[in-house]
Amino acid sequence: MDQSLNESMGIEIKEAAPDRVVATMPVRGNTQPFGLLHGGASCVLAETLGSIGASMHGAAIGRPRAVGIEISATHHKAVTEGTVTGVATPLHLGGSVATYEIVITDESGARVCTARLTCLIRK
Repeated sequence: MDQSLNESMGIEIKEAAPDRVVATMPVRGNTQPFGLLHGGASCVLAETLGSIGASMHGAAIGRPRAVGIEISATHHKAVTEGTVTGVATPLHLGGSVATYEIVITDESGARVCTARLTCLIRK
């Protein structure tokens, strides 16, 4: 799997299983012009985590490819420094669709973003 976007954003996978995927991402280098964590960066982190979980679920059922088909995100709190942590947990793991909730928190544990990703599971 090509990791170029993950590498450029500093995303580090800490734990990966179909029922829980965890990663961290630095705020520095992933901000918008006003110095706040970019909402798009939060979406990239969320889609990365949900896609990994969906791919692992798909592999377990003989359908190893997952592609994101819908993402939504609510940005709750601004972050200007440090590292954020994303945790993806499944809301639905089916034979053709997997949906994950991804909660992103700051270093104090405050919720920064809540995202939902739906992936199509393919052969």
